[in-house]
Amino acid sequence: MRAHSPLLLIIVIVNLQGSAVNGGDFSGDYSKLSGIIIPGFASTQLRAWSILDCPYSPLDFNPLDLVWLDSTKLLSAVNCWLKCMILDPYNQTDHPECKSRPESGLSAITELDPGYITGPLSSVWKEWIKWCIEFGLEANAIIAVPYDWRLSPSMLEERDLYFHKLKLTFETALKHRGGPSLVFAHSLGNNVFRYFLEWLKLEIAPKHYFKWLDEHIHAYFAVGSPLLGSIETVKASLSGLSYGLPVSEGTARLMINSFASSVWMMPFSKYCRADNTYSKHFSGGSRHGHHTYHCEAQEFRSNFSGFPTNIINIEIPSVRGFDAYPSVAEVAEANLSGMECALPTQLSFSAREISDGTFFKAIEDYDPDSKRLLYQLEKYHGDPVLNPLTPWDRPPIKNVFCIYGIDSKTEVGYYFAPSGKPYPDNWIITDVIFEIEGSLFSRSGDLVEGNPGAASGDDTVPYHSLSWCKNWLGSKVNITRAPQSEHDGSDVQVELNVEHHYGEDIVPNMTRSPRVKYITYYEDSESIPGKRTAVWELDKASHRNIVRSPVLMRELWLQMWHDIHPDAKSSFVTKAKRGPLRHEDCYWDYGKARCSWPEYCEYRYLFGDVHLGQSCRLKNSSADLPLHYL
Repeated sequence: MRAHSPLLLIIVIVNLQGSAVNGGDFSGDYSKLSGIIIPGFASTQLRAWSILDCPYSPLDFNPLDLVWLDSTKLLSAVNCWLKCMILDPYNQTDHPECKSRPESGLSAITELDPGYITGPLSSVWKEWIKWCIEFGLEANAIIAVPYDWRLSPSMLEERDLYFHKLKLTFETALKHRGGPSLVFAHSLGNNVFRYFLEWLKLEIAPKHYFKWLDEHIHAYFAVGSPLLGSIETVKASLSGLSYGLPVSEGTARLMINSFASSVWMMPFSKYCRADNTYSKHFSGGSRHGHHTYHCEAQEFRSNFSGFPTNIINIEIPSVRGFDAYPSVAEVAEANLSGMECALPTQLSFSAREISDGTFFKAIEDYDPDSKRLLYQLEKYHGDPVLNPLTPWDRPPIKNVFCIYGIDSKTEVGYYFAPSGKPYPDNWIITDVIFEIEGSLFSRSGDLVEGNPGAASGDDTVPYHSLSWCKNWLGSKVNITRAPQSEHDGSDVQVELNVEHHYGEDIVPNMTRSPRVKYITYYEDSESIPGKRTAVWELDKASHRNIVRSPVLMRELWLQMWHDIHPDAKSSFVTKAKRGPLRHEDCYWDYGKARCSWPEYCEYRYLFGDVHLGQSCRLKNSSADLPLHYL
């Protein structure tokens, strides 16, 4: 078996004292940095905080028992489990019989359902933590800040004082380690971090706000951020999304719609803000205490609110009121023969019409969840700290890296129709619109007209939402495209000083080999003095698995190594070459009957190796390997 790679141990020990250059502005040594991880939706364990007797099941819930995610109890006592998961959809309080609270520490985000079989299947940040340990980081240098991902941001602060605690976490890390922190946020975790930055403005005197950020945060890595929302949330709200759990879609819908956080991820228009010239008031109702929702003129001149197509196409049933979602008994007794000739009405809704409540008001008479979702929408639009259903400008942090996957098959639109079944199964999806590498297709494979982007999303979040962070770049951008795997630089393409206009995508004029997965880097270190912004697009990187990607981990470590090294001469780490950094990166080349990368790797058998590739290891003389990336 392979021993752990010594690379980062070498990096930590060799030449790490000094100052960084070109936007890094970090003086000190590597050991002073901390890494703070903000996990995404459903990526934190929840534990029971009450006693619940489950009838007809030998498994009860006791304090500190795992709720999210305990697959054994989910299978044997799903009704009990659901009581511990759902919240009141209006005030976000726990079920009267059971309450759950988030676990703390790194164990809360590594494996959701620990076990020999379930552990690897529910692994989230475990590989990330493993890399950090393998690379020699101290235990107190990696800090997880899990949260109750069911709650809205205002309730996170009201119930758990989450943002107060997060501020103290940054301040404690600075005092304990002596240096600023690196923030790693995934998916919904980026929305949480955005809200924290706005909350901090109200907590700290304005003249100290930017100073606090500079002292406490060295870099922010936004991974898989749904910057304009996630269309999959609409599917979860209307028909249910089980996320692979052994529950029905109806049960999943009941649970998800009780969470205020589901509205937090609703798609919204890139043209609508809280303070623009053209006003469009929220839901047309009372606005006491609420911000006015404004949209630019472009919103009404363009189609689809900047997305590829209308997100919702729905057939409104011919029956109104409670008869639209009858009980099981009513379905059994109903004589539907008189309804057969009634034609439903098909309506289409854009991202703006979802986020401003227009869609939910249109189906209010046909779906009981619409009133609850409208209530939560209004709460978000009236949030005194931030209306999160608005586009995000570049955060005021020295170094910002926006990272996401592209060119995976991603859902961007749905066709819904009445199912004829009782609530919560009263809607059925009749068709799905996918974006695939710059084109739109229906579920049957037919080409669909619309406004597809230059690429597709990461299989969960559409490209238009992920790539919004390209607007954080300046007017001149350097673009580099390189293979994800180790390479000698022969397939690296570079375009310098590419013009970029705010609101427009940047599409590099570069070629692709059909069998190669690339990373495309968009980098800007000049538009904002003393600050750097970068966007990384990883071909075929899945939204849920990107935090486990060894390619991403390699790039992050090289960039951090570059930032803290005193001899770094460029603003960003070079992409000219990528060689093996760990023993795992060496493999057997059967065509040449030797280990690959012979200048760095050698055949060195150790007891326990079961194939030739396992015996390929880094040479002991590879200690200066990281110096090639300065």
